[in-house]
Amino acid sequence: MKKVFLWSVITGLVFASGYLGYSLYHYQQDNFVRESAPAQVKAPEPAITTAILGRYRPEFSLPDLNGQLRTVSEWDGKVVALNFWATWCPPCIKEVPEFVALQEKYQTQGLQFIGIALQQPEEVREFVTEHKVNYPILTGELEVIQLAEAYGNHIGALPYTVIIDRNGKIAHVKPGILPTEEAESIITGLL
Repeated sequence: MKKVFLWSVITGLVFASGYLGYSLYHYQQDNFVRESAPAQVKAPEPAITTAILGRYRPEFSLPDLNGQLRTVSEWDGKVVALNFWATWCPPCIKEVPEFVALQEKYQTQGLQFIGIALQQPEEVREFVTEHKVNYPILTGELEVIQLAEAYGNHIGALPYTVIIDRNGKIAHVKPGILPTEEAESIITGLL
């Protein structure tokens, strides 16, 4: 009887310590994500971002890296992929080379990526040059946050990608990383 009781206590302690370790690990990971990339959050419920699907894209103008004001209507008639990002956001940085490759592959068929950095131009220029970004980068701070909200990002997720069809209708939104295969599938279906 004592062996069974002792075995039960040991098993319970092992389980409890494992659960505590698991919980502590995830607590630390969540704090690390909040501290290292404040705008990156877990994906929201689909209804939060998908409410904008099928709607006409909101108009906007933002400065590019040279200070020239660019308007989204410049790219009317193309499949547009708006990518809200920042150089301090690790998942954002991971996506950029993949988007550069997709832009290169499909630009002649009418694809246009537009990076919208939640930063000032001087904070982005070196990164853009170093990574040979082949699509326009627009920048701003409060105005970028407001624009992201207008495009359905009510939770401040970064990265956040919106794909717009040739008619200016929002076809897809993705809070968090947009895997290359998923992006390519959506884009080729709209070209």
